[in-house]
Amino acid sequence: MRPSTDAVQRTTQHDLAADAAHEGLSVTSRFDPGGASGEPHGATVTFRGRREAITGKPQPGDTFTKIERIERVVPGSGPYSVTTWVYGLNPGAWTVTAELGGGAAGRGAPVVARISGRTLPRARWSWLRWRLQDAPFGAVRTRWSPLVRFTAVPAVIHGSWTALVGLGIVIGIATLLWLLSFDGIPAGPALVVAVIGSLGGLAGAKLWYVVLRPRQWRKSLAEGWSIDGSIGAAPIATVAALLVLDLPVLAFLDAGAPAFFVGVGIGRLGCFLTGCCAGRCTASRWGVWSSDRRVGARRIPAQLLESALGIGLAVLFGSMVIADIPPIDGVVVVVGLGAYLAGRQLLLRLRADARSSSLGMEGRRPATAA
Repeated sequence: MRPSTDAVQRTTQHDLAADAAHEGLSVTSRFDPGGASGEPHGATVTFRGRREAITGKPQPGDTFTKIERIERVVPGSGPYSVTTWVYGLNPGAWTVTAELGGGAAGRGAPVVARISGRTLPRARWSWLRWRLQDAPFGAVRTRWSPLVRFTAVPAVIHGSWTALVGLGIVIGIATLLWLLSFDGIPAGPALVVAVIGSLGGLAGAKLWYVVLRPRQWRKSLAEGWSIDGSIGAAPIATVAALLVLDLPVLAFLDAGAPAFFVGVGIGRLGCFLTGCCAGRCTASRWGVWSSDRRVGARRIPAQLLESALGIGLAVLFGSMVIADIPPIDGVVVVVGLGAYLAGRQLLLRLRADARSSSLGMEGRRPATAA
C-alpha cells in the first residue's frame, strides 16, 4: 500500500524541519558611505536568502530576511563590511543578496537616509594588504550550526583571544617569578600563589561582566569577561594565598603589578584580532581598519592603545622593582594600578559600545571608577 500524498508531504516537511534545526550560514557584504565630511548617521543592511533548487512552494527554512542595523556610519571613513549569521535553514546552496538603506543614527536621532538602497557586493579580507576587497558573488552553502560562527570574518582571527590571553597569563607568571627572584622569594610557592591569583582574577572578570550585563552573558559562557573584575578579585585571592603560605605580601604584589601589565599588553592584542572591546568608527587617519565581529570599519584602535599602555607600565614599574625604587614595599602596586586604572578610564571613552550597566547607571564608567 502506497502512502498518501499528504503523508509524504508531512514526512518531507518533518525532515526539512529536522535539518533546519542544525543548519545555518554566514555571509559578508560591503559598502562605502562615501563623502569626505558630514555627520555620522545610521544605516541598515537587509539580507535576503533563498535556497536554490526549490521545487514547488518554498517550505519553512527555504527563505529568510534579516536586517542588520549599524548605529554609526562615518562619512569619509572608507569601506564598511557587515556580517550576518542565520540559523534554522534547510541545508543546501543559497542565493543571498544584501541591500543598503538608511537608519537611525542613535537614540533619539532622526532617520538619515543618505545612502539609497542598492545591492551590495560580497566582501573578503586581505591580511597581506590589510584591506577589504570585493569577493566574487556566488552561492552560499549552509553548515552545521556550531561551525557557522567560525566562518571567516574580515580582520578577525577566531580563537586569537583565547590563545593570546592564555599566552599573556603564562608570560605574566614567568615575569612575576623572575621579578620575585630579585627579592629571594622561592619560585615554587610563588607559582602556587600566581596560579591561585590568576584563577581568582578569571572568576572576578566573569562575575563582574555578569553584574554589568546580566542578559548578554547567557548567550555564550566562553565570552564576556571584564578586566575590571579581575583587578578587584585577583589581589584578594593572591593575598589570601600569601597569608596561608607565609610569603611577603607587599613585595609579592609589587612584582605582580608589572607582571599583570604584561598580561594586559599581550591579551589586548587578542581582543583586537577577535573583535571585542572595539573602538568607535572614525574618519581619522590614525584609525585602523578592524572589526567588532559584525561590522568592520576604520576604528579608533582602543585595544592597541590599551596594549601599549600595559607594555609601557610593565617596563616602567618592572624596572622600579628590579632597582628597588622606592625601597618601601607596596608603593609600586598602588601607584602602578592607579596609573593603569586612570589610563583605562580614558580609553573606555573611545569604545564603540555604550556599556550599559545593570547598576542603574548610564554606562559602566561610574561603577568601574568606584
